[in-house]
This record gives sequence, structure tokens and C-alpha cells, in this order.
Amino acid sequence: MMRLYCAGLLLAACGAALAQSDPADYPQRAIRLIVADSPGSADDFFARAVGERLEALYKQRVMIDTRPGAGGLIGNTRVSRAEADGYTLGMVSVTRLITALLREPPPYRALADVTGVAHVASITNVLVVAPGLHARTAQDFVRHARASPGDLNYASLGIGSASHLAGEVFSRALGIDAVHVPYRAVINTFAEMGLGRVHYAVLTLPAVLPAVQKGRLRPLAVMTPLRSGVLPEVPSIHELGLPDAQFDSWSGVVAPVGTPRRIVEQLHGDIVAALRDAALRRRFLHQGAESMPEGTPDGFMRLMQEEYLRFEEMIRGSNIRPE
Repeated sequence: MMRLYCAGLLLAACGAALAQSDPADYPQRAIRLIVADSPGSADDFFARAVGERLEALYKQRVMIDTRPGAGGLIGNTRVSRAEADGYTLGMVSVTRLITALLREPPPYRALADVTGVAHVASITNVLVVAPGLHARTAQDFVRHARASPGDLNYASLGIGSASHLAGEVFSRALGIDAVHVPYRAVINTFAEMGLGRVHYAVLTLPAVLPAVQKGRLRPLAVMTPLRSGVLPEVPSIHELGLPDAQFDSWSGVVAPVGTPRRIVEQLHGDIVAALRDAALRRRFLHQGAESMPEGTPDGFMRLMQEEYLRFEEMIRGSNIRPE
């Protein structure tokens, strides 16, 4: 009799656990959104903006868990190893792909470990130069760079960073031989450019906007087909006849592979609805980013696959190695 009673309790407990994890009832508890970057970064901004909307909708806490370090390795590894139950998500960017490509063996599988949920934002990159550089326009800069091969150097936020690859793309498009100078923090980059030790950089608009507004850096081009509404007077790289120098950064939400499809689709729909909100779109544009309320989870996965192949070719072809 006691055995039957215990068995009944066990079945009841299992039934309760199954009911609690039923995707149809998602979410029933707090969601953790891991950001493989520092507080105040673009990914942190996007995560908090999206998290606020999901929190209000779900009436459950959305915890933003910033895990910076090692080029995104720490945070991205945690996303890869998380339980595939919809309660741990990742806000990822191109660094997820780059970090995996630069390590041998890879610390995690850049794409095989996750499934795409939503493409959240596209971020404008800007060619900025030191105030002391004589080039006043992008055309001046291009002429100077081509006439003085090897004389210019460009800054990045570390070997294999997105800014490093953006600088590499730009140098290739111009056909110039520029020296790469890596730094650990954007503030160090700006200081060195202010002193004239570094000539230019290709960095995200959110990162450079305060320095541009204060006149500490001079923007010469945005690395997109069209001009940016934030810097409407700055020409696009396509206007300058250098479409091969285009470099878009992106951010999006992923879930560990194996997360129930119904949860992925629910999250996608709810995130996209938030991204269509006019107030949120204005917040993104103010940061130099554009919300991406179209597409599908599979479409975001295809974007990451295409980017992976692009950066794999660049890293291998340029023999870029980690520090």
C-alpha cells in the first residue's frame, strides 16, 4: 500500500514537472538573456530594450546577464551550454562567429549550438579619422591613402574584433596596405587618434557618436548603401564608389539548439512586435541602429551562416590570428 502511495506521489510530481515545462505555458518563470559583452555596449542596449518589452508582456522578469571577456568567448560559451528550455537566451553579434573562427579548436560551435530567434538590429559603421589628419573628405582620404601606401595605420578593438575585420574590408576595397593597431578599449583608441598616433578606424556609430559630436573625431563615410539619419551630412560608402567596403554589424537573439520550436516562434513573434513599436524604433535610431522587425527565425539563421562563410574566408585569407 505504501509503495502504491509513493508511486502515486512520484507520478504526480512528474506530471507537475512536465506540465511546468510544457511549451504551451511558456513562460512560467524568469528568463535569462546573456550578453557576451560589457554593460553599455550595443548588445547590452538591445538586450535591455527587448527585455523590457518581453518583461511587460510576459509578467515575468527578464534578467540581462552581461558576460564580457575573451572576445565574447565567456558569454557565448554559456549560451551554447545552456538548457534548451527557452529560459536562457543569448543576444549575439558578429563576435560569436569571429571568436569561434579564431580559436583552434573552437571553444563552441558558432552555429550548430544555437537556433536563430530574431534579427534585432542592424548597426551602421563609420569611417572616422583623427582631427589632425589633413583629409577633410572621404575623397581626400582615399587619394592620400593610395598615394602613400604603408604610411597610414588604423585602430581596432583587438585582433579579430569586428572593428579589425571592418578595417580589413575597407583596406581591401581601397587596395591599400595599412598597418593594423589593436587596442583593448574604445577610449584608448580615441585617445591615440587624438594624439595623431593612429590615423583612422571603422567603428560602430553608437561607439563613435559622442566623440564625433564633441569634434574629437571626424566622420568621413558610413559603411552602408545609404546615408544614416543620425549623420545625414556624411556620405555613404556606395556614393564614394566603394561598394566592396560595405560593412554592416548586426545583433540578434538566439536560443540553445533543441529549444522547442513553439517557444522559438513565440519569442520571435513577440520580439518582432516590440521592434515594430515607433518609440522603440526611435530609441534604436538615436543610437545609430535600425530595428529589424521583418524576417523569420530561419532567415536570421541564414544571415549568420552567410556571415560565417564571409568571415571565414577573410580570416583564413588574411591569416588573422588571435592575440
